[in-house]
Amino acid sequence: MSKNIVQLNNQYIQDENQRRRYLEEERRKKNRFMGWVLILVMLLFILPTYNLVQSYQTLLERRQKLVELQEKYDELSKEKEYQENLSKRLKDDDYAAKYARAKYFYAKEGETIYNIPDLLPQ
Repeated sequence: MSKNIVQLNNQYIQDENQRRRYLEEERRKKNRFMGWVLILVMLLFILPTYNLVQSYQTLLERRQKLVELQEKYDELSKEKEYQENLSKRLKDDDYAAKYARAKYFYAKEGETIYNIPDLLPQ
């Protein structure tokens, strides 16, 4: 027992089919538009995020360089202080004589010099 179902094909059915197709097309257009808006929003967030990450990496590099430069500055300050102190002490003739004898192995007549490493007058 098979039943044949026949659809009416009157003006109302045609209008409803056309309205359904129109609504479906409008929904597709709306979805396509929202997809493009979503892509645009993603791009608008990606670009600043990339810039922020790049700026953060630059900041970390500069902090590291600052630490290195601070260490170098401290080292050079100590060296400068040592050199200034040495120059003040070398103005004294007795100290200058001791320094020259120790560093450059100068000797008076009849003296024998024995080299002891790292034994310079301070």
